[in-house]
Amino acid sequence: MRLGLVLVAALCGLGAARAETPDQRAKALMAKLTLGQELALLHGNFALRAYDAAYGLPPAPPVPGALGSAGYVAGIPALGIPALQEVDGGLGVSVPPDAQDGHGSTPLPSGLALAAGFDPAMAYAAGAMMGREAFERGFNVLLAGGVNLTRDPRGGRNYEYLGEDPLLAGTLDGALIRGVQDQHVLATLKHFAMNDQETNRQFDNAVIGEAAFRESDGLAFEIALETGHPMAVMCAYNQVNGQYACASHHLLDDVLKRDWGFTGFVMSDWGAVHSALDINAGLDQESGEEFDPVTYFSTPLAVALSQGKVARARVDDAVRRILRAELTVGLMDHPPVRAPIDFAADGAVAEQEEAQGLVLLKNTGLLPLSPTVRRIAVIGGYANAGVMSGGGSSDVVPKTLPQLLPVVQMGEGLAGIYTRAILDPDAPLAEIERQAPGAEVRYDPGLYPSQAARLAKWADVAVVFAPKWETESQDVPDLSLPAGEDALIAAVAAANPRTVVVLETGNPVLMPWLPKVGGVVEAWYPGAEGGKAIARALFGRIDPSGHLPMSFPASTDELPRPVVPGQDAAPGQITPVDYNIEGAEVGYRWFAARHLPVLFPFGFGLSYTSFRFSHLRLGPGLGVSFDVCNTGKVAGATVAQLYLTARNGVAMARLAGFARVALAPGETRHVSLTLDPRVLADFDVAADDWALPGGTYRFGLGDSAADLTEGSAAHLRAQRVAP
Repeated sequence: MRLGLVLVAALCGLGAARAETPDQRAKALMAKLTLGQELALLHGNFALRAYDAAYGLPPAPPVPGALGSAGYVAGIPALGIPALQEVDGGLGVSVPPDAQDGHGSTPLPSGLALAAGFDPAMAYAAGAMMGREAFERGFNVLLAGGVNLTRDPRGGRNYEYLGEDPLLAGTLDGALIRGVQDQHVLATLKHFAMNDQETNRQFDNAVIGEAAFRESDGLAFEIALETGHPMAVMCAYNQVNGQYACASHHLLDDVLKRDWGFTGFVMSDWGAVHSALDINAGLDQESGEEFDPVTYFSTPLAVALSQGKVARARVDDAVRRILRAELTVGLMDHPPVRAPIDFAADGAVAEQEEAQGLVLLKNTGLLPLSPTVRRIAVIGGYANAGVMSGGGSSDVVPKTLPQLLPVVQMGEGLAGIYTRAILDPDAPLAEIERQAPGAEVRYDPGLYPSQAARLAKWADVAVVFAPKWETESQDVPDLSLPAGEDALIAAVAAANPRTVVVLETGNPVLMPWLPKVGGVVEAWYPGAEGGKAIARALFGRIDPSGHLPMSFPASTDELPRPVVPGQDAAPGQITPVDYNIEGAEVGYRWFAARHLPVLFPFGFGLSYTSFRFSHLRLGPGLGVSFDVCNTGKVAGATVAQLYLTARNGVAMARLAGFARVALAPGETRHVSLTLDPRVLADFDVAADDWALPGGTYRFGLGDSAADLTEGSAAHLRAQRVAP
């Protein structure tokens, strides 16, 4: 009997070893497909019919089989090929409330809040939460995985992304993508590439040298690709060096598929296809065909095939890539199962992300607030109703219907979802009242500075909420707070210097009132449970331990482009955007190289405790170790940041490694990192690889790009690093 069991086990093991791979299964399916069926898999609809008018589309009947979301590609049920039910998902499942239960989804805080936590584990948890909610609502593709770098702090979509550093952004985005795809939901790495401003975004020509691209935006995508293994990449609207991104053979075939070994498929952004021949450049699927003048990857592609302008092998390759992606992520074996969303559990994820992402920018000792404070004035920012969210396709309708705020348009051509802001209904005012049950808390909407100042004068402490709404499809004209908020804060601070400002913004802002206030907290767009996280941080229930993932400039005059290019462009006019000005020196690297002042540097963030960094050691194989000690009296967290500061005597500023470390009072932790050689190297265009020069490398360790308290040096041998 025992022998028989062993034999059965061996046979089962043999069968498992012979299980078909996604490649093999895709090949078998390909053998059964007709050309017509293949072409049907290469284009899909925009299925949010309720929003057709908002996007300037003519009315159309519902798409058969579609759940009603951003995208739908019909499947082939007879062959077991599922439809692709695609939903916007930069910060949660962005779709109208579920028709069955009337509920929305869980809005996460902005991508900048996630980036401010410097925590890949949190990024994975956020991705898993989004993927799980998508799965539970019947979707199998989440249009999430944005990693475009912050080259301009006025960018309308910066709030969706992960800051200005390629190592930070790529690492976190890879973790988020893994979280999504582990739920059997396909993630999309986007927007490839150089989609770094929203002004005239469909006609910008991003001009940048190859080495500079590979060392900055390209490196962020490369790291996210190899750590997250997304099975779809979305190409961008804009041109890159004179070629539309979705028609760029260099970007899609040479870089993405050849150099980086991408085995999934490339989908277009909605309205980013310009010809059926774009398939020859490496584009595999046309998305949101209604946004294009014609459905290029249908009849026009069939005609191009018949004329020999497109090879059948290229069409086969595109279909094979789509099928392989579906099989790799599990779309065929694990179809979505609609289920009630656990809003309590998912809200806890959102609250944790916001808690880690809150950045304490200034504290004169006013924070944390004492729970025994007697009179609290809460002013402005809709703090009695909820917290601000960003606008556009990543905006999420929460579980309970939110308040919608009309927003004055700052540019033409915006409609529908781009002219109203959602307040996520977690009011900071209510949580402040819970945190200080013995206090008298009064609220003023902040419409009149003189009235708010009178309330502030009455209070022991004033908390001013200052939101700035930003959205897809437009950049902001400058870095000021809108609607007179700077004047409001100045009036309140003049009446009561014990004033705390809570910023809810999608980008850096200028702070002319900074010297007059006692505390400043950057809360970004706080998400589903953001009001709770903010109030708990104000009262010291949690340590505001975020660190800036982008520099806060002192003015727009110090930016590579003081004026956003393309603001006065005529419709359809190609606008060059010269990114060679800064090249790979994005954000803090630009300011450091030119010794320009900033309001707050990249990586900056205060805490309610203090930390010491020591014993920095550089070992063999690019290994690094150091100690972090909590020298204060309360538990807290910091982000240890290692920078390359010089190479062979030439000053540099490159984030080389980081670690989020949470410690009890007096606790010390030993941290070990292995550095990615690409962040130390230069991209060699002629050799198509990375060159790490031999010589002396100096490093600094600290808690921001401008505060490095530990230093060390190492001699590294010259080496080549394949892309």
